[in-house]
Amino acid sequence: MSLVSELIEKASSLGKMIAAAESCTGGMVTAALTDIPGSSAVVERGFVTYTNAAKTELLGVKPDTLAAHGAVSEEVAAEMAQGALAASHAQIAISVTGIAGPGGSDHKPEGRVCFGLADGSQVRTETVEFGALGRDKVRRAARDHALRLILSAL
Repeated sequence: MSLVSELIEKASSLGKMIAAAESCTGGMVTAALTDIPGSSAVVERGFVTYTNAAKTELLGVKPDTLAAHGAVSEEVAAEMAQGALAASHAQIAISVTGIAGPGGSDHKPEGRVCFGLADGSQVRTETVEFGALGRDKVRRAARDHALRLILSAL
């Protein structure tokens, strides 16, 4: 059974709905979930918030948080996940924000991706350094990591 099929089956058996707030993955997490038959029972909605304005307007990410930490930060990932949970009927929300490349800086290198996971009682965050694998590979790796995070939260 594939990772996504297992996730859909587990969420369905628990009666859990999922929301995703995505930046660098541009909807890839939501697309992976909705590729599976039966996903309508568990995919509540997805937000593609590529710009800071979208993060603020759709998810309630605070401008002060963006100014202090930048879009690629665990602080913003946490607010994205909380915002997706608040703006949906889901019980679990995942967020993804990062630098897929090309580019980056010494401070925030290509391949750095921050994740947030909110379930109503807590928000967990983590940062993964995928490295300069190239844009496509970083985005796919971030998608797969986000899916594993959701499955582990279930």
